[in-house]
Amino acid sequence: MDSIKFFDNKKFMWDGKEYSSESEAIDKKKEYEKDNFDTRMIKEEMNHFLFTRRVVTEVTTDSQ
Repeated sequence: MDSIKFFDNKKFMWDGKEYSSESEAIDKKKEYEKDNFDTRMIKEEMNHFLFTRRVVTEVTTDSQ
């Protein structure tokens, strides 16, 4: 499994786990999304794989 995939021209990283059931992958996907990750799920043969990327919601700078 490639650890990096592009979806809609955005870079996603594989979370490193193989999910044997779709429901298990969906539950984990919901956890990631709750923590502000953008997620994509793919199925290859009998396993499901999640790819995530962090959604930037706020940028702070340290200005003096």
